[in-house]
Amino acid sequence: MTTDLHNILKHPHITEKATVSSESSVYVFEVAPTATKTLIEKAFKAKYNVAPVKVSTVTIPAKNVFTRGKRGVKSGYKKAYVYLKKGEKIEII
Repeated sequence: MTTDLHNILKHPHITEKATVSSESSVYVFEVAPTATKTLIEKAFKAKYNVAPVKVSTVTIPAKNVFTRGKRGVKSGYKKAYVYLKKGEKIEII
């Protein structure tokens, strides 16, 4: 199985909680649904030239929503928490 590492990390997950946690060297990314922890670690190392200490993943399920009288589905996704050594930082644009 050959996997392109550029498609593993989709984009940073930017929320208030993620911004506060980034101050303590924990970064949150939305990742491909088929990504494993080892693939996420390799992709992160290739993109940012920093080796993570730990990677945790969470799968957010799809949810039914009701907005403006219409039924719909909010799609689910997978996100990864990437832990770095204390004091290490990356630049997210």
